[in-house]
Amino acid sequence: MRRRLIQIAATFLTNPHVTNFFGGRLYRGELKNFCSPGLNCWSCPAATLSCPIGAMQAVGISGGFGFYAAGFVILIGLMLGRAVCGFLCPFGLLQELLNKIPSPKFKLPRRLLRVKYFLLATFVLILPAATKFGTPTFCEYVCPAGTLEAGLPLLAAREELRGVVGELFAWKVAVSIAVLIACVSVHRFFCRMMCPLGAIYGLLNRWSFYRLNCAADKCVACGRCRKVCPIELDPVSECNSAECVRCGRCVAACPTKALTDCRYKRYS
Repeated sequence: MRRRLIQIAATFLTNPHVTNFFGGRLYRGELKNFCSPGLNCWSCPAATLSCPIGAMQAVGISGGFGFYAAGFVILIGLMLGRAVCGFLCPFGLLQELLNKIPSPKFKLPRRLLRVKYFLLATFVLILPAATKFGTPTFCEYVCPAGTLEAGLPLLAAREELRGVVGELFAWKVAVSIAVLIACVSVHRFFCRMMCPLGAIYGLLNRWSFYRLNCAADKCVACGRCRKVCPIELDPVSECNSAECVRCGRCVAACPTKALTDCRYKRYS
């Protein structure tokens, strides 16, 4: 419950301009020069901050802002790792709520977890830098958060935009629908398979200041932590896996307190 309250608070703190949805307006104040730690579209009418992934793609247009975004993400990743995904990302909250819808649940094959690294390298780093005008290719062709938070609300509020949408937007809507459906049956489907921001934070999980620790001398191998992990990890052997979003379920389930979070001493 504590984590859910933090998720909700983080969502509203980074998206306070809710009334902008009615007129299709965007906040364009000074705070847009700063990035949100989670995935949150710049063009969302309610958003105060910029999306770090969108900003990183802006290297071809404005190198300073793009490199600032990359530095910001690395700094936050070294501090929190994927705890950002578990506590501060609005799209992560949406995925978890969708997964509560009664339906058959499926495991995600581990080989598919690599897809997000391909998307990070290709659509966030290589293609935007290679295009003449620094096209934000991940935002244009993949990101469902932009479609749901910005594209659809702006079309609903502004009639003049409806006549200019084409096949590309239809593709984005199709991707978003597919992702939403997948999130119902697979816990955090987008987060685990497609999110480039989660990929960066995941790479920094092992070195992050906020971490999960396992005291081997206290572990009784009961398996309770593995049973409650929604990401399908073994917290004992994978306590700082790139996939762990620090939700804390394993810590709460451990009967001997062998698993601890937010403690920085390494246990053997």
